[in-house]
Amino acid sequence: MGTHYPNPADIRRDWLLVDLNGLTVGRAASQIANILRGKHKAIFTPHLDVGDFVVCINAEKVVLTGTKLDDKVYRFNSGFPGGLKSCTARVMLGKKPEELIKIAVRRMLPRSPLGRATYGKLKVYAGGEHPHVAQQPKPHTLAL
Repeated sequence: MGTHYPNPADIRRDWLLVDLNGLTVGRAASQIANILRGKHKAIFTPHLDVGDFVVCINAEKVVLTGTKLDDKVYRFNSGFPGGLKSCTARVMLGKKPEELIKIAVRRMLPRSPLGRATYGKLKVYAGGEHPHVAQQPKPHTLAL
């Protein structure tokens, strides 16, 4: 008996619509990362990209537990000396809520070319509208 590896013709990618209204950031991000990698499928193979596309809406309505809104700090560097910039989760949620979700999911994916390709299948929007109506995303509820 040999191990069956899926061919590119065997891989079927669905579009899933996830509503983040009232969900906790970390719990939602871990499940979204598993969907992007394809771990929910029977044909999951660690070295192949078999995951689905995920469209997340209502990113501005996510919840951070405890005192993370004021204590959690996101740091970015411009690449120049003295170019370290930082902001709290409260500021990030107010200015760019979709970036908050993208960072959480990206840090849960592998740091490799496969992880970067997988991350490209994530689409996050702050409000309830999205431009992916033509792909007919299926509503998906996360098991929390």
